[in-house]
Amino acid sequence: MQEESKLLGKEIAYPETYCPEILVAVPRRLNREIYGIDRPDSLFCGYDSWHCYEASFLTKQGLPVAGILKLVYASTSEFLVESKSLKLYLGSFNMICLGDSVAEGIAVFKATVARDLSALLHTSVETAFFQTLPDSRPFDFPEYTLLETLPRIAAASFSAYQENPAYLSENVTKYGGEMLICSHLLKSNCKITHQPDWGSIYIRIKAAHLPDELSLLKYIVSLRDENHFHEEICEMTFKRLTDIFNPEILTVCCLYTRRGGIDICPVRANKAEFIPACLPRADILTASAFRQ
Repeated sequence: MQEESKLLGKEIAYPETYCPEILVAVPRRLNREIYGIDRPDSLFCGYDSWHCYEASFLTKQGLPVAGILKLVYASTSEFLVESKSLKLYLGSFNMICLGDSVAEGIAVFKATVARDLSALLHTSVETAFFQTLPDSRPFDFPEYTLLETLPRIAAASFSAYQENPAYLSENVTKYGGEMLICSHLLKSNCKITHQPDWGSIYIRIKAAHLPDELSLLKYIVSLRDENHFHEEICEMTFKRLTDIFNPEILTVCCLYTRRGGIDICPVRANKAEFIPACLPRADILTASAFRQ
């Protein structure tokens, strides 16, 4: 846990000048080995999409430029970037002059961030910068059923707030089919600081047998007091569903609420064609989920 805790939970001032040295890479294997994910490439593919809402710099004329920076990199990368180090790194641009024009400054900013993160994570990192919200913002999950609104949920009792995969094996259907479900009740805590992380989870599963909707919601609720990174919650849920249902199609997406000006949205699927079309594209700013 040494890499993960270098900055989290500590008072550290923003660097006053450009500082790529503050970035921290965390090996993904640290969050996978406890779930037996020793060959992740054979289990899933996917991306981590980050939206950074406090991205800013100056032009050479001193004009501030501000917008939303979107970062995307593949789950096949050996490392992920630690979120507080990314926040501090992006903050180090706040008083830096880039470019003779806004457009030139944005180009330099995007290229610099992509270069630094790609070098840190040993993978290709795509970047895009949005100064305004697009007139139309696509959403990858329009037909998903919200579990907590189902009538039978209102009379149910919930008591487990530590991850309980046994729920997924309760009342499994005897028939196959495809299920598109979501919940805005996703909550976990930061692995290091234990600060709350809120979000929405979207699951698409097709299998010979399917999880019971109430039991699936109970599993999601059981994550409420777990201390994990966002990516770990997504991959843990994916692994549990894979082990129990051996699905033909499985996609798990966790769209977390921004904290510290950054939100993290991991997406995992058992085949590339089941990855959502828009969220993993840096050049598309998708519509926000309810909790974002």
